[in-house]
Amino acid sequence: MNARTRTLIAAALVLGVASGPAAAYAAPAPAGTAAASSAGPGRTIATPPDAAALVRAIAGLGPEHGDATAALVRVGGTSGSWRGSSGVADVRTGRKALEHGRFRAGSVTKTFTAAVVLQLAAEGRVDLDRPVQEYLPGMLSSAFKPVTVRQLLNYTSGIRPADGPGDTFADAYAHRFDLDDPRALIADAVAKGPEFDPGTRQHYLNIDYTVLGVLIEKVTGTSYERAVTSRILEPLGLRDTSLPARTQIRVPGPHNRGYQEVPTAGGGTRLVDVTEWGSSREWAAGDLISTTADLERFTLALFGGRVVPAAQLEEMFTVPGVTDFVTGAAADQTAGLKRFALPGGTVAWGKTGGRYGYNTVIGGTRDLSRTVVYSVNSTDAKGRDMNPVALGIVMAAFAG
Repeated sequence: MNARTRTLIAAALVLGVASGPAAAYAAPAPAGTAAASSAGPGRTIATPPDAAALVRAIAGLGPEHGDATAALVRVGGTSGSWRGSSGVADVRTGRKALEHGRFRAGSVTKTFTAAVVLQLAAEGRVDLDRPVQEYLPGMLSSAFKPVTVRQLLNYTSGIRPADGPGDTFADAYAHRFDLDDPRALIADAVAKGPEFDPGTRQHYLNIDYTVLGVLIEKVTGTSYERAVTSRILEPLGLRDTSLPARTQIRVPGPHNRGYQEVPTAGGGTRLVDVTEWGSSREWAAGDLISTTADLERFTLALFGGRVVPAAQLEEMFTVPGVTDFVTGAAADQTAGLKRFALPGGTVAWGKTGGRYGYNTVIGGTRDLSRTVVYSVNSTDAKGRDMNPVALGIVMAAFAG
């Protein structure tokens, strides 16, 4: 695959990792609003995964690699499958990476959140076209026009991000054990007023899914964690997947430790262990802990219509006809997923996730001829550029 193809794939995949205040750039000039579109299925991948290319993509990982300390990969689909792992479970002992280790899945959480909301829509308990102000009176101020549930799902609400501890790793690390209340985060965001009129732009932010988490609790009468567990985790048998309590800072069960590379005073770098980290701020937008096996099972069930009924599932494959607030390009986020137009006519749908120490992807072609799930222990998981190891995995997975 040539350099131009690599660039196109990287550009398609890297957006969507940043979802907080650092992503709030100045907006381009307004653009007209087009109708939402549900893209065609794209090209079916008929050849098996390139095993040799996948082995090369994750070779040599560890503390000296520079980009990642470990990787866990599962490529599947009707055209064939491949599984592999590389790297170390922790840099102190150099133990081999645990193939079935658990990890922080970051914004992959949003796919689970969206699925629960769409289930509630299928049950007639949530109307996607009804303003959230009617479900949660007083949550949004009078400065906001009606914001529908669908606009929260596809990031076109116009709600600004809540303030964070700062834009640097050092800021985040210093506050990694803070306890954040979802309603307080929403209040902070709402106090800033709307960023744009609902439905006119798309801005990928956590705040929309924080509101959806509160909505789920209001409609179901139970906690967000219990709603996801009873509706998705238990029915699918995702026994190694969990949503941590607000005070939980550890990854439960066997796991590979995560690290962030930071500069030293002498001009070098060192790895900071970021495995223990609070999850209360990310909550319904990013606190899921899982394994590649569980996420592969979830992806197959979701795309196969066994999680969300067919009519509501179309929301996950429908891109709103607006422009992106940050780039000015056509929107590509949907309700819980994202459309990736890859070179060669391949259209993939999936979700990226980035928590310090961990990069995650789930997704595949809609016909399930090819799926990919990975966890890469990136040493710069929140960086602007796509991790080179992750890029190599994706290129190898969708080749052919």
